[in-house]
Amino acid sequence: MSKISAYIIAWNEADKIRQAVSSVLWADEIVLADSFSTDDTAEIAAAMGARVVQIEFKGFGDLRNRAMAACTHDWIFSLDADERCTPEARDDMLTAVAQANPADAYYIPRRNFFMGRWIKHSGFYPDYRQPQLFRKGALRFKETDPVHEEYEIVSAKPVGYLQQPIWQFPYKNLEEVARKANRYSTLGAEKLRQRGRRAGMLTALSRGLWSFFHMYILKKGILDGWPGFVIAVGNFEGTWYKYAKLHELNADWQPPETPPLLRRDTDSN
Repeated sequence: MSKISAYIIAWNEADKIRQAVSSVLWADEIVLADSFSTDDTAEIAAAMGARVVQIEFKGFGDLRNRAMAACTHDWIFSLDADERCTPEARDDMLTAVAQANPADAYYIPRRNFFMGRWIKHSGFYPDYRQPQLFRKGALRFKETDPVHEEYEIVSAKPVGYLQQPIWQFPYKNLEEVARKANRYSTLGAEKLRQRGRRAGMLTALSRGLWSFFHMYILKKGILDGWPGFVIAVGNFEGTWYKYAKLHELNADWQPPETPPLLRRDTDSN
């Protein structure tokens, strides 16, 4: 019988990690790849039976490669702290790995829940992001990618697609929309800088507007109502700041030097 390791990447996710770990208690091994959380993330996961591996964050590509290396079984299921495995997805995965000649990597659809409703458009369903079930050694990520990490499937077999979705809760509230836009735009700007890209403020604005139009109109986010509009605005904000921060990195603005300021000499009488 094939065994499955489930790994979860997390940093300061104490409010989410319990449910994430709970949804993969069926796995033969649970590995928490924690980046030295300052809250109770690691303690909560360990108390639930997860093996905690502390990994310094150098980018998501490196983090995922090191998390996969920490897994000990033949199959790996990747889960983020804001995702939940469903019973249907669990059964789909167990059926897949039990086949006589399974694929070496499978995409799993994700259903996203935000602002009290399931998001059906906005590019958020079925939201195949990257293979999340794969044979160990069949997937590797570009280690220098700080975010939106590129991956390579190391197999000659066609990639499989499972049918039953896992759940994702991408934003706890509107504050988290802004926080993620800020964090990922910083990482995204660094990724563009590594590739030698440059951008001006006009580029930042046009890219941001295009990302809003793409998600809200072309991806039919308008049909998701208020949540769809918020997602599109958040996408605009993240994209605009990514290119604006790229401009800032390349410009390397420095404040003018401030010389020591002494009291002026005065004539004494």
